[in-house]
Amino acid sequence: MDSSNARVPIEPQRVDAPLTSSAVLLTLTLTDAPDAAERVREVLGALADVTKNVAFRDLSASLACTVGIGSDAWDAVTGAPRPAHLHPFREVRGSVHRAPGTPGDVLLHIRADRRDLCYELERQLLGLFGDAVEVADETVGFRYFDVRDLLGFVDGTANPVGPALPAATIIGEEDPAGVGGSYLVVQKYVHDLAAWKGLTTEQQEAILGRTKSDNIELDDAAAPDQKAHKTLTTITDDEGVEHDILRDNMPFGSPGRGEFGTYFIGYARELWVIERMLERMFIGDPPGKHDRLLDFSTALTGGVFFVPSASLLETFGD
Repeated sequence: MDSSNARVPIEPQRVDAPLTSSAVLLTLTLTDAPDAAERVREVLGALADVTKNVAFRDLSASLACTVGIGSDAWDAVTGAPRPAHLHPFREVRGSVHRAPGTPGDVLLHIRADRRDLCYELERQLLGLFGDAVEVADETVGFRYFDVRDLLGFVDGTANPVGPALPAATIIGEEDPAGVGGSYLVVQKYVHDLAAWKGLTTEQQEAILGRTKSDNIELDDAAAPDQKAHKTLTTITDDEGVEHDILRDNMPFGSPGRGEFGTYFIGYARELWVIERMLERMFIGDPPGKHDRLLDFSTALTGGVFFVPSASLLETFGD
């Protein structure tokens, strides 16, 4: 993968915003209001100003809002050329588990180190959208201890850092319509914690491919043994080059409702990387040997969005 994106004179959105203690993942669908697409475009054009006005209350809280637009709404909302690989989420159906695609035209990824700032920005944006949108899903996430998921393992260990981060997430000159943007895939998983806790620590570690206490990577299983989650989600191309994505996963849940989950948030320069990852998880590699983590984690939603550059977003208000 080259670093041509470093020469792009276009400002990307805050895809690389720091992982915070609180986040809101808001999936919206456009209504049949006559001016729905136009109003959504105007609000997205003002997104930077609205975010800044809320963030000013505590600049140390790292408030950020990244917006993605779905394939079905792209033309009407943006009026811009379509990114080369933007399409709706493609359901992945294995012999045991399924990754469903669910409705979504706009995805707002709001994050901060203060829950009240996330709340306030969400409230103001929904007020501006008015009856132009309906809420398809609202998930409030939180950081759990030392960046662990509710299964007890450290999450996001394989994320790219330094120069590798923009190289893995920001589209360069290979796609003029998408330059400065990113593909975003989201899925909402709920966990069967009772069944998971019925496993020994060693069984859990074999499924994930890492030690639980200190996050040390374990050796890959020898063929034809079942591959671990970390192996199935490591993607290499035909030339043996490994392709990274940025995971901003957030735990969510309510013990009172018996709900425990992980919201998968994946940013990528190349959409096929995440799609191949899901195929390996749900269908298996080889087919039939699915990711055993799915025996304890069920995907409820699935969406593909394109995160346009901040430069393009600013033109929406013109």
